[in-house]
Amino acid sequence: MLPSSQLPAAFPGLTDLASERLGGVALAASDEFFAEKENLLKPSAPIFIPEKYTDRGKWMDGWESRRKRFAPTDAATVHDWCIVKLGLAGIVKGVDIDTSWFIGNSPSYASLDACAFDDATTLEALRATDWKELLPKSPLKPGTQNLFSIVSNERWTYVLLKIYPDGGVARLRVYGMVVPDRRALASASRIDLAALANGGMVIAASDMFFGNKEHLILPGNARNMGEGWETRRRRGPGHDWAIVRLAVPGVVTSVEVDTQHFKGNAPDRCSLDCCFAPNADVDALVWSQVQWTTLLPPMPLNADAKNIFEQEVRSVGQCSHVRLNIFPDGGVSRLRIWGKPVLS
Repeated sequence: MLPSSQLPAAFPGLTDLASERLGGVALAASDEFFAEKENLLKPSAPIFIPEKYTDRGKWMDGWESRRKRFAPTDAATVHDWCIVKLGLAGIVKGVDIDTSWFIGNSPSYASLDACAFDDATTLEALRATDWKELLPKSPLKPGTQNLFSIVSNERWTYVLLKIYPDGGVARLRVYGMVVPDRRALASASRIDLAALANGGMVIAASDMFFGNKEHLILPGNARNMGEGWETRRRRGPGHDWAIVRLAVPGVVTSVEVDTQHFKGNAPDRCSLDCCFAPNADVDALVWSQVQWTTLLPPMPLNADAKNIFEQEVRSVGQCSHVRLNIFPDGGVSRLRIWGKPVLS
């Protein structure tokens, strides 16, 4: 058995909508006697500490309910449950019900339901709502990732995990595509056009040796270098780059290139190009088969700092994509592209 940290990435290109890092919250659970529901949404891989115990039993890095006692005739329906508010609303395409380190105490089956409420709602209303099944009751393997594809094109804001009859789940990953509330975008005079929370996506990068490109547009500040985008040391000509598909086309007014935590390895300079090619595929964007225009000419970057450019940003009209160029290499924690959304 391998822990999830050593298993291949599940559902590449999709976002874990339930992640605690993105604002996901485990709201309520039927039982969390041995281990707390909040562990389900941790972005880190689950761990196991053999000698660690609590006054209730073995410490486990996950959500674990107590052993149920029920009549054999009730076995098919008995279950524990946990309601999760997704950090970012979206279309769910895959689920990972990770039972890493739960070997003799994992559930036999699990299912997943979903519902959508854009406005604030109560736990009582959620319990009473008409949940829609995304994953029917399905068998789980102990001590590993359990990956399931989901067929759904609807936008969801909450999920309900059911486990049959009881036991422990280390992590719940709900992979999908972010779909923001377009009413909120339409009413905004200025937004971060690149933000993952608004539907932005980093679609390509020249290198991701030390840090993933997706980190560039995560909410909030990076906690350390590991939560930024960082390339290896370039030993030849050229420079590194990352391409962001903006959440919606817009007119860019200012840019923030945040090198927080990158002290001896921040890029020396950066520039940004943009294009308006909303239907272009990744290859066309990478191989410059679209008309790229300079949005921000090459500018020096300060290490471990929020580098903000406003007067330097050129007026180029609508943009659908931006390309961040860093010279020659290094690390960037966050990229913010501020501007006015243009919604058709």
